[in-house]
Amino acid sequence: MKLLIQTLDNDGRLRLVPEYLTTPWQIRVADSADLPAFAQALSDTDAVISMAWPSHFPPAPRLRLLQLPGAGLDAIAFDHVPPTAYVCNAFEHEIGISEYVIGAMLEWSIGFRHLDRRIRVGDWTGSYLCGPHHGELFGATVGIIGYGHIGREVARRAAPFGMRLLASGRQTAPGDGVVERIFGADQLDDLLAVSDFVVLAVPLTDQTRGFINQARLRVMKPNAVIINVARGAVINESDVFEALKARRIGGAVLDVWFNYPKQGETRGTAPWNLPFDQLDNVILTPHASGWTTGITARRNRVIADNLNRLARGEPLINVVRAPRSH
Repeated sequence: MKLLIQTLDNDGRLRLVPEYLTTPWQIRVADSADLPAFAQALSDTDAVISMAWPSHFPPAPRLRLLQLPGAGLDAIAFDHVPPTAYVCNAFEHEIGISEYVIGAMLEWSIGFRHLDRRIRVGDWTGSYLCGPHHGELFGATVGIIGYGHIGREVARRAAPFGMRLLASGRQTAPGDGVVERIFGADQLDDLLAVSDFVVLAVPLTDQTRGFINQARLRVMKPNAVIINVARGAVINESDVFEALKARRIGGAVLDVWFNYPKQGETRGTAPWNLPFDQLDNVILTPHASGWTTGITARRNRVIADNLNRLARGEPLINVVRAPRSH
């Protein structure tokens, strides 16, 4: 069987897939920027690993599996994926992202960076000698918007800190033993109004694009902190910037952005269109929350597992869309 990997994704993040394959696959790499060559490669390919399938991709008449090496579906034009193919994704980033969220909440409450900077110059501000007190997570309310893989891992890790855990999903539901309650999509304002930390962990869809906007920011607590580990575009950039600048909310920890450099580049593209870097009530990181030392091996195992299952005719995992016809 033949597997095609886009050149874009052949940057080392899939290097362990061949080691985990137990079925025979012929692996090829092709650049989608060279459409004639890419079309030739797609013509007899059984599986493709790619995070994107735009509408201009050439036909893939033998395709049986489009395997995403990540979770996000916002770059997949589903109507143009061959109907004979499964579309599957891969998670495994929820471990790193949930640890990042816990770290962000701890940093926000304790302020290690501020304490460290002061004591280096002999300033004991924040100590038991002269205060002020720093915060603690115990008793704080976390509102998790998007109670999927990431949201559940955040809740599991936050629970031992004695935090009050609430979540938001598509429909109202009782608690699950970890979160106290799951608010429906139409109750989002109720969740926002009581949350000290608002964790955004939703996929980017037409419904979630820009849904953290001026109206929703108005119902949040004045000390509330937004932690965005979803997609940059789930927040309205100008509305959130103005709320932070005017201190209508407490702050934000932002790991996902509105502009990105090309893969492999590290400079040259400003993540934001407004000067978030000039605000003192934000923590800014470069979409790094899930990019941990363990993610490559975990994801590569999942991808190889699906390829092995496909070759053996076994049910696939993480199926987003099943074939429409065979």
